[in-house]
Parts: sequence; structure tokens; C-alpha cells
Amino acid sequence: MKNILVTGGTGYIGSHTTVELIGQGFEVIIIDNLYNSEAEVIDRIHKITGIRPHLEVLDLCNQEKLDAFIKKHKDISAIIHFAAYKAVGESVNEPLKYYRNNLLSLINILGVMKLYGIPNLVFSSSCTVYGQPEKLPVTEDSPLQPATSPYGNTKQIGEVIIKDTTHSNENIKAISLRYFNPIGAHPSSLIGELPRGVPENLVPYLTQTGYGIREELKVFGNDYDTPDGSCIRDYLHVVDLAKAHVVAVKRLIENKNKKNYEVFNLGTGNGVSVLEAIRSFERVSGVKLKYRIVGRRPGDIEKIWADPSFANSELGWKTLSSLDEAMKTAWEWEKVVRSNKL
Repeated sequence: MKNILVTGGTGYIGSHTTVELIGQGFEVIIIDNLYNSEAEVIDRIHKITGIRPHLEVLDLCNQEKLDAFIKKHKDISAIIHFAAYKAVGESVNEPLKYYRNNLLSLINILGVMKLYGIPNLVFSSSCTVYGQPEKLPVTEDSPLQPATSPYGNTKQIGEVIIKDTTHSNENIKAISLRYFNPIGAHPSSLIGELPRGVPENLVPYLTQTGYGIREELKVFGNDYDTPDGSCIRDYLHVVDLAKAHVVAVKRLIENKNKKNYEVFNLGTGNGVSVLEAIRSFERVSGVKLKYRIVGRRPGDIEKIWADPSFANSELGWKTLSSLDEAMKTAWEWEKVVRSNKL
């Protein structure tokens, strides 16, 4: 049995990935500072899998505490690094907060990997590294445009830091997974996306509006160069995304990687506009959504979607769930959360 350290493992994508790892026989250790998640997620992972992963409440920016923890867990086969601040809009307003947290935590992780001989890293990257692409769909070889937000820039810089580290140290291998827009929840409705405060991402804001938590949904811009004027994104089910992390970890552990540093796009290959996403929610929920068109939001790009063919062929991974299926799980999760049935 291989031990996998998942940073940010009580968060949205981290918790779903933990479930998939446990399902594949891995032993999972989680580090999380609970900045945007709850320790009770561990209870829900236990309900789904029958296994309770160890949770260490720790800030990765504290190098001494991270070092002390890793000293006790030297049998780690790989690290999946999710832990980061992730709100595009907030990063525009508080850039130093994002640079300090997202980059220092990564540097500390790579430092303990080098020091204690942990050989494998899967990095939670993002399609934001592409900025506004000149050509769509985006492939892994698409040029990286200047990031439109400090959040996106931390992912660009993070990838460079990892690439340079793997080039200078052949004992460290890494895969960066550039994912597009994860949505939805586990089919058990025991884990899902539950941001603190006002959601920055579309789907939780959409489901909260549908449930009546928010008065209305704001659509940021209807004057973009897209068929209906609203922004276009590539939405993939979080469970599909979680499964890709298991595939990536296995690839590294089994030495099937072809380079010390590899990059893969994770998306459906379908561009969906904000207004189309609203219609999808209305279809699966039967709820007519109240929304209003407002001005563009700083840091947003106009349109992006993936060419996932490299991940499809090289990793043997592809998305299985449709937009409506993913949206339905998001709605079911929202109803469970609001009814206090967790």
C-alpha cells in the first residue's frame, strides 16, 4: 500500500481525490489549514469509503512545522499539492496574500521532497496559465499568455518552480494538471463545493441563488465576443477530475512518465457559456433562476476550453459526465447542505 500526502485534502477537489485514492487502495494523509474547509469533511470521507484518513491541521507556509511533520512520515510515495488560495477576483484585490501563500507553500513542499527523498509530485495547476489564448481549443503546447490575475500568475510561476526543480534534481518527478472549471459533487451528496462567504465560482453561486440563499445571480458581462455575449468556460465534473489525479499518481509511482516534468490539460473539450450553464441548471433543477447582467469582472478572460486529446491518449483518462449530470449533482449537494442532512 502506497502512502499519498494530499495537501488541501479537506477542500473541494482534494476531498474528492482523497475518496478516489482510497478507493484504489492508497493510504491517504491530509495536510490542511482549514482556511476554506471544515474538519468534518473527514467524517464524510469516512462515510463514503469506510476509511478515515489522517488529518494534520498545519499551515504549509510554516516550514518548521511542515519539516517536523514529514520527519514522522518518511514513507510518503507521492504528494498531491492542492493547497492554495484560488479566487481570481480576490487575488486581484489582495495580490501579496496570494503570492505569499501559493508560492511559499509550494517552495516548502519541494524543499521537504528534496530533503527527505519524496520522489513524486502532482501539482494542481490551472487553465489560467494560458491567459486569454490566441487560438482555441487550448493544447499543452499553446503559448502561455500573460496571466490576467495574480492567482493565474501564481500557477504560472509555480509550474516554472517545479520544472526548474525537476531539471536540477533527477530524483524528483512531477506532473502539472492544468484543469479547467470543476463543478458538481460526489454522487453520495456527502462532499461537494461549499465556499465560505460569497462564492467566487459560478456554480455554487448559481445553486445558492436557486435555493434562495442569494437574491440573484450576477452575470459578469454580455458584450464578449461569444455567441451569446457571456464568458465561455470548460466545465468538468469534479469526480472525473479527481480520477485523473489517481491516474497521474500511478503514472509517477510506476515510472511510466516519459519526462521528469509533464503537463496535461484536463477538460471536456466543450466550451459552455455562462448563460448556457444557467439553462443547464434550470433544466436539471426545475427552478427558474433570477439573474442580472452586470459589468465585466476584473481578471476574467473571455473564452477558453481544452483540447484534452493528449490526456485522453497518454493517460487513458477522459471525462464521463455531461454538463447536466454534473450540474444535477451540484444541485443535490446544495439541497443536502441547506437541509442540514450532513
